[in-house]
Amino acid sequence: MAAIDATEADSAIPAGGCIWRWRDEQLVLLPDRGIWREASRDLLVADLHLGKAEVFQAFGIPVPSDEDRGTLGRLEEICTSCSPERIIILGDLIHGRQGLTPRLMSDLATLSERLETQILLVGGNHDRDLRMTMLPRQSSFRLGSLWLSHEPENGPATADLLNICGHIHPTATLRQGADRLRLPCFAYDEHEQRMLIPAFGELTGGHDCGHRYRKWLVAEGAIVPWLTPEPQPRKRRQAR
Repeated sequence: MAAIDATEADSAIPAGGCIWRWRDEQLVLLPDRGIWREASRDLLVADLHLGKAEVFQAFGIPVPSDEDRGTLGRLEEICTSCSPERIIILGDLIHGRQGLTPRLMSDLATLSERLETQILLVGGNHDRDLRMTMLPRQSSFRLGSLWLSHEPENGPATADLLNICGHIHPTATLRQGADRLRLPCFAYDEHEQRMLIPAFGELTGGHDCGHRYRKWLVAEGAIVPWLTPEPQPRKRRQAR
């Protein structure tokens, strides 16, 4: 499974992207935290968590309400760059019922027209029980050699597929002395044949992947392959 800098391989690939091949699949990891599948012109994103600020506000936590504008604005920029035939959202489009405001409902009703593409939503744990007639949800499904889901799961037992999913919000922590920097990342588990997509939303936390995954960091408009250094064992002091 090779990773190639897209700028060196194909000028048609979105700037800053990184080509990654899994068997017969060629995917592009995007610095805007999505995956581009050129073969079907599909854009894969996960975990937008729209309306999360309003959910916090409903519980008395003062959070600014403009994060959704940034999230949807980034999605629009990707569509302008890639012109996808379809956007596949791998769950958690909405954070919760309290966040589904009239303004957000209006945005969702016109989202497909605004982005000039079809939108398909795989139901996530946050939005699975919400009623959104403008964006009906569907279960996990197969696309080529991929199994697309919200939470990590295996595809049909008879098929050898790569699971691409969200839900985890993968991050990697960079350490230098006492300094710590946590960045969103794409994370590949070779044993499980699974690729985790970083959360697309502006107001989302993350889960540190540790050493189990091969990682690509999302940093300053670029994708940076990263190998987390193994932790060094502490030296024991000799008894005197």
